[in-house]
Amino acid sequence: MDCTTEDNDIKQNKTVRVKNPHLLKNSVDHLYHICLSNISDDLEKRFGDVKFVCFGGTPSRMSKFTQFISSELGVKYYGDVGSPTNITGSTDRYAMYKAGPVLAVSHGIGIPSLSIVLQEVVKLVHYAKCQDVAFFRIGTSGGLGVEPGTVVVTEKVVNGALEPFHQSIVLGKSVARPAVVDKEFAKEIYQFADSSDKFKTVLGTTLCADDFYEGQGRIDGAFCDHDHDDKLNWLKHVHSQGVCNIEMESLGFITMCHRANVKGAVICVTLLDRFNGDMVTMDHGFLSAIQKHPQIIVARYIKHAYHLLLKKG
Repeated sequence: MDCTTEDNDIKQNKTVRVKNPHLLKNSVDHLYHICLSNISDDLEKRFGDVKFVCFGGTPSRMSKFTQFISSELGVKYYGDVGSPTNITGSTDRYAMYKAGPVLAVSHGIGIPSLSIVLQEVVKLVHYAKCQDVAFFRIGTSGGLGVEPGTVVVTEKVVNGALEPFHQSIVLGKSVARPAVVDKEFAKEIYQFADSSDKFKTVLGTTLCADDFYEGQGRIDGAFCDHDHDDKLNWLKHVHSQGVCNIEMESLGFITMCHRANVKGAVICVTLLDRFNGDMVTMDHGFLSAIQKHPQIIVARYIKHAYHLLLKKG
């Protein structure tokens, strides 16, 4: 396996780094999956003020987050309309909304889906000449040893083998790239948890699995070659290594943020404690309520950072 060497230090440059010399040779770049172009769309005018990019699984969740952050910051929706407008309107792959300096993007499920839209959003903020941009993944996860509704701010991310890198096949060869979490950024976000919150917030290790069922040790999928004891032994083992939650996007997200030279953080709520079962059985009302927990933490951080920017002028 070829483990690509990259700096292990998070560099704090102002602009987003697009590490592809071929783009310099192409005057036109169609961001196909988000329905934008660096030529026909005035990206700098439309998106140059973006400072915070928030990713989440579904369009509806990101639309609701856009409403929430618009209210928190007192900023208008993109296009100065009365409700969030999906900027990728002519495609149904992803959704993207904007309120003031905040871009909210749906990424689907899993790293393959996330990686497509994340690459195009990285190019978008690059072409728009955005500076000092921070990326957030706000999502859901399964917890380990924490009660449902707990928010986990990721300070380390590992794959299913507990290794801190993302592995992919490029031109038929296995390539592993380091998943370097900006720990200082994670701690900054964690500090916006409040003792008066009706939910807990913790710093911890996140395990990023390849799928929802076997990759997370579940025994309730259509296929399963392990038993209940195997599952529990594995969960106990990864928990002993500091794993607080399991999801399916963090590894790719953190790896690509590091490559793009942007601050990136993963903040997820736990929907269940996997030691107590595999299925999410809570009612819809409670499920909807706790999905707002990580949004609250991130919104506090953004509000604080945005006000500092306004003071600087």
